[in-house]
Amino acid sequence: MRDLTIAVVGATGAVGAEFLRIIEQRYAKPPGLRLMASRRSAGRRIAVGGRELVVEEATEDSFAGVDLAFISASSEVSRRLAPAAVAAGAVVIDDGSAFRMEPGVPLVVPEVNGDDVEWHEGIISIPNCSTTPLVMAAHPLRRLGAIRRVIVDTYQSVSGAGASLVAGLREQSERLIDADHSATASEPGQIAYNLIPQIDRFLESGYTYEEQKMRQESQKILHDPQLQISATCVRVPVYVSHSAAVHLEFDRPVSAGEAREALAAMPGVTVLDDPSAAAYPMPWDVSGEDDVFVGRIRQDISNPNGLAMWVVSDNLRKGAALNSLQIAEELVARGCLEARVARNQQSAVAPKGG
Repeated sequence: MRDLTIAVVGATGAVGAEFLRIIEQRYAKPPGLRLMASRRSAGRRIAVGGRELVVEEATEDSFAGVDLAFISASSEVSRRLAPAAVAAGAVVIDDGSAFRMEPGVPLVVPEVNGDDVEWHEGIISIPNCSTTPLVMAAHPLRRLGAIRRVIVDTYQSVSGAGASLVAGLREQSERLIDADHSATASEPGQIAYNLIPQIDRFLESGYTYEEQKMRQESQKILHDPQLQISATCVRVPVYVSHSAAVHLEFDRPVSAGEAREALAAMPGVTVLDDPSAAAYPMPWDVSGEDDVFVGRIRQDISNPNGLAMWVVSDNLRKGAALNSLQIAEELVARGCLEARVARNQQSAVAPKGG
């Protein structure tokens, strides 16, 4: 990794900042970095690994000499910049939804489907931050029996919606702390002391786009297009970490003990499951952690082939920035990134015909 040049598009955002923080924590000698953002953030200085770097404006012409481009921006920005980065010789790891469901773009959680990086065509997507912990928990369990159906209810933190909602939670919490909730209705978009059972726009089916993404992305990552998934996604007044109540139906009975053993053996998963000691994952405790945490593992009393569990993950780390870095490491380990860079270098020095 240290010999690569990585462009970080969206370096001044929450996920970009987490990406840089993880680089500092993960590598004694960080790779070469070029920090990019919108025009309004250009010129800002950010210290990374003892160096002060100046943020550049991200344009289609920004990617000369870049080996890998991490993009955490709007779908519009990704669709504009990602093809330009690929044309300049970079491999793009995109954090948004712009390319996730395109057939030629791998959608990757390395612990689950790391070998999918081998067929990329220049762009690799990471899943939605609510999808990643679900597939991390489901993957080891499907080795115990085929999963027929998944019901998942998410409790998603405000940081998943960006800095404006984080600031909104702070402001609303201070302003409404003494409000008489029995005498007043909630304000439009109020998240303080409230829950919002809508993330993203509603579809004709009655589900939201966020809920549809969880179903489609999980099917793609797990290579199981027939897997039945029903999600309800809820925004909650928590700053960081997404939680989910997950119910799985198998083709045979699977015991809670079998599930704990399989989950404990899964890289990137920590089992925290001792109800007698009130030991189970909570968003506050999981914030800043790399792993997906699973607890309250139990057999579903309504279904002889069912399991129920509670899953919590830091949405800025494994849900976004860490997963992106792990994809880069997977590319390096498999020789995929170096091979592409070498071809680009050879193309750059090849004599031109005339």
